[in-house]
Amino acid sequence: MPRIRRKRPAHVLEAIEPPGNPDMIVGVVSVTILVELLGVLSGSAVWLLGLLVFLPGTASALCTVRQTRFVSGWTTLVVTLTVLLRGGDSGQWLDRALLVLLTLALGMTSVYACHRRIKREHEMLRLRSTAAAMQRHILHPLPVVTEDILVNGVYEPVQEDRLVGGDIYDVVASPWGTRVLIGDVQGKGLAAVGAAFAVIGAFREAAHREPTLTALVDILDAAVVRHNSYAEQTGDDERFVTALVICVDGGAEAQVVNCGHIQPRLVHDGVVTTPPLDSGIPLGLGELAAEPATVDWFAFPAGSTLLLSTDGLTETRAADGTFYPVDERLTSHLGLSPTELPQALYEDARAFTDNDDQHDDVAVLTVRRSPHR
Repeated sequence: MPRIRRKRPAHVLEAIEPPGNPDMIVGVVSVTILVELLGVLSGSAVWLLGLLVFLPGTASALCTVRQTRFVSGWTTLVVTLTVLLRGGDSGQWLDRALLVLLTLALGMTSVYACHRRIKREHEMLRLRSTAAAMQRHILHPLPVVTEDILVNGVYEPVQEDRLVGGDIYDVVASPWGTRVLIGDVQGKGLAAVGAAFAVIGAFREAAHREPTLTALVDILDAAVVRHNSYAEQTGDDERFVTALVICVDGGAEAQVVNCGHIQPRLVHDGVVTTPPLDSGIPLGLGELAAEPATVDWFAFPAGSTLLLSTDGLTETRAADGTFYPVDERLTSHLGLSPTELPQALYEDARAFTDNDDQHDDVAVLTVRRSPHR
């Protein structure tokens, strides 16, 4: 999966793990004994049996079909035996018979509901498995290691039941060095995902073919323009994409073209700096640029680390509207390895908001130059 960690305890579409048969039996028998004791103490055992009809419904939400059948049969049997053994006024037999019939009907309904639930869970798991397989072909799993660099990071779409969002990244080991892309599609929704696919596909193909970053960026820009032309025909909104395209080879410097994206941070010898880079026009808006894209160079010595991110990190806000202080928090996490750093910053940013609401896709990457370079 394209991130170090996938923390989804509450919202992942996964099948519910049913309880073991011994635990289920102990629980059902315990509830039955409790209801019978309450009935004896209160003198209204038959009507307290109405509490047992909730057992099959609970089982249908937590247990397997076979377990739900057992709970439904057990509940029906206990209610029936209690009605027969307790006896009572003849005028109450109709009410007692209705209680048995209601218990039987709810038990059958619970078994059917359990069957539908499990069928739906299995369908969603199959869909998620298919989506995960597709994602592995769209976004490379991290970490990625080449002769030049180690790339690691965190990727979290804002809609966490979706595996791919509007933030993108890719790493290609080309004949001219390792090329790294990180980008952010304007807007959200399926149209943003479509533009993301267009950029990733173009980058993955052209990074092996184009010897210069400027030519590569021109192709990415053309891919977004083509995507927008198709979007216009179908009535979708046009998009632009901010992006950083970086090339690291065997030299002591790195090349970069900034297409309106957030500046990278360079960590070297315990010092955080921001390389002075020109900020160009986002992809898809190249025709508006007065001048063509240019390549910047900055020092990237051996053992140093680049931090790349999207605005899902930098525009994280606290409850009082304060933006997440990336440089300050990055400095406080310099003791972490490049592998641990993206996860730590992501979790720190989530804690900074004082809530679990994520309002934008988040991508945080570290690019570590190989020590032998």
